[in-house]
Amino acid sequence: MTDYAQSYQDWKVRRLAALKAPDGWLNIIARVWLSEGTVTVGSAADNDIVLSAGPEHVGSLTQDADGGVTYAPADGGPVQVLTLDKKKPPRFTAGNLLLEVTTLNGDNALRVRNTASDAPNHLAPIEYFPLDPSWRIVARWVPLEAPLGITVDTSKSIPTEVEVTHKAVFEKDGQTYELVATHGTPEAPQFVIRDLTSRDSTYPACRFVYGEEVTQDSIVLDFNKAINPPCAFTEHAVCPLPPPENVLPIRIEAGEKRLA
Repeated sequence: MTDYAQSYQDWKVRRLAALKAPDGWLNIIARVWLSEGTVTVGSAADNDIVLSAGPEHVGSLTQDADGGVTYAPADGGPVQVLTLDKKKPPRFTAGNLLLEVTTLNGDNALRVRNTASDAPNHLAPIEYFPLDPSWRIVARWVPLEAPLGITVDTSKSIPTEVEVTHKAVFEKDGQTYELVATHGTPEAPQFVIRDLTSRDSTYPACRFVYGEEVTQDSIVLDFNKAINPPCAFTEHAVCPLPPPENVLPIRIEAGEKRLA
């Protein structure tokens, strides 16, 4: 096995482990928008947010008029002022639950995972296209003259505003294509894409590709690592959809196929 083929197999192992991890996408049991005021959370029927698992009474969440959120555990523990961060939501635990407050467009939501859930063990094997090294492409990483603000729709029809600073330009079979990174980090820009395989083989809404080996003027796009978005695995995810620039008129027969 070549070094590339082995590294790809290792990546697939890590990908599956991340999906099945306690903070992965397979064990989410609730996602509830928060509004100003106090709500109680737990599995007992007398809570404002009734969960399908976990302690009968987890505690209460209070959102103030400015969108700040505090958490008061039901066991009388100290009240926590949560530091809201879109990229790294604050987390807390209660029994077998992992809870976090996510932020989208300035609105907060409580997301709850059941770390004792058996759901990860029931994930059907993810099918992949055969590994094709020609779909590992070194693209040009071209900065825009000025950052561009664009509106990106989501799987829940909640438009979000993002800032685009670069585009990846590459050639395939004699044609030139451009993709913009709408999410991710400078070290791993995230491209939300859709191609013609979405009609029959891949998740219809989109797939994600993360840039690798980013330099000042180049970036690796490995479409063999194109993955299904979280919303392919759970109804409790809000996933970005591809901007028009990232809807490609070709078949990218590489990466993850749609779930069975």
